[in-house]
Amino acid sequence: MWRIRSFEAARQLLRSRQQTTQAGFTAEKIPRGHFRHHPILISDGDDHDAQRREVARFFAPSVVSAKYGDFIDDRARDAVDDAVADGRCRLDDIALHYSVEVTAEVVGLTESSIAGMAKRLVGFFRQPPVDLSAPSMGRTRRQWIQAAFNGLVPIGQFYGADVRPAIRARRRRRRNDVLSHLLTAGYGTADILVECVTYGTAGMVTTREFISMACWHLLTNTELGRAYAEAAQPTRLEILEEIIRLDPVVGHLYRRAQSDIDVTDSGRVHTISEGELIDICVRQSNTDPQVMGKDPETICPGRQLRQGTPAAGMSFSDGAHKCPGQPLALYETDALLHRLLACRPRVLREPSISWDNVIEGYRLRGLELCLMTRSRPAATGTI
Repeated sequence: MWRIRSFEAARQLLRSRQQTTQAGFTAEKIPRGHFRHHPILISDGDDHDAQRREVARFFAPSVVSAKYGDFIDDRARDAVDDAVADGRCRLDDIALHYSVEVTAEVVGLTESSIAGMAKRLVGFFRQPPVDLSAPSMGRTRRQWIQAAFNGLVPIGQFYGADVRPAIRARRRRRRNDVLSHLLTAGYGTADILVECVTYGTAGMVTTREFISMACWHLLTNTELGRAYAEAAQPTRLEILEEIIRLDPVVGHLYRRAQSDIDVTDSGRVHTISEGELIDICVRQSNTDPQVMGKDPETICPGRQLRQGTPAAGMSFSDGAHKCPGQPLALYETDALLHRLLACRPRVLREPSISWDNVIEGYRLRGLELCLMTRSRPAATGTI
C-alpha cells in the first residue's frame, strides 16, 4: 500500500481517470450485479462521469443559494431559536437533525419524519472496525456477518420508512429533486435506494461533523470567531474552507491502481504497480508546505495559493470523485453557525473525539453550549 502525503501526488492520482478505482468505504466489497446503474459512490469511468453531470445541477452554488437558500436559512433559524428557548444545546444533536432535514429536501426524501430518518441513518454506521490494507479488510467472518446485519437492518428500515414513500409520491408527481431525476432516468428501486443511502449518509454524517468541528474552532479561537461573526458571507466561507482544510472530515481517500501509474513528486518519479492500494492522507496533503505556503498547519483565511489550488485542499476530494455537495455543505454550515454565534454561545462541555473507520474520519460528540440571546444575525451577501 502506498501512503500519499504530497498534495501534487494526491491530485495526480485522484485525477488518474481509468487508472484507479474507488477502494474506500468498503466499496470493493459491495456487490454490483444487483444494480441496473452502478452507484455513484463506487462507479468509475464514463458511467460515473455521466451520473456526475446529471446531478451537478442540484448542487451548483447558484442553485444552492437561489433554490434552497430560504429553506436552509429558515431551518437554521428554527434550530437555533429552539436551542435558545431551552437555554442550552448539544451541538451534534442539532447538527444531525438540521443536516438530515436539508439533505432530505435536496434529495427528495420528504415524506417521512426527520427524527426517524436521522436515527435510521445513524444506525447504518454502527460497524465493526475495518482495515483496508489487511486481508479481508481486517475483519473476521463473524465481523462481516455483524457488519452485514448492522448495515442491512437500518437500510431496510430506511427503505420502508423513507425511500419507498418518497418514490411513490414522485411516481404520482415528479418534483425538481434528485429522486425525481433518478426515476426519470430509469433507475430501479435498488439503484435508488443505494443512491439515497449515499447522499443521505454523506450529507448527514460529514456535514454533522464539520458543523461541530467548525463551531469548536470558532468558539475556542476568540479572534477567529469574532472575524467570522462580523464578516460578510464570502469571507465566512473562506474561514470555513480553511477550517476544513486543516481538519478534513474524511481523513483518508483510498484508490486501487488498475494499471501501472507513474507519479511525479518534487522531480522524482514513483511507479505504483497495478493492483496496489493507494491511501491518500488528506490531512497531510492539505498541509503540504510546497503548495499551502507559510504556516500550513495554522488557520489563515484567504491564504495565498497557487492558481488552481482549492482553498479546502483535498477535503472534498478531487477528480472524478470530487464531492458534488461541497457548495451545499459550506452554505448550510454557514447558515447555522452564523446564527448560532449571534447568540453569544458559551462552551459548557468540550466534545469527545473518536474515529469512524467506515468514513475514515473523526467523530465529535457532546459539545454542549449555553446560548444567551435570540438569533438575529445581520443580513449579508449571498453565496
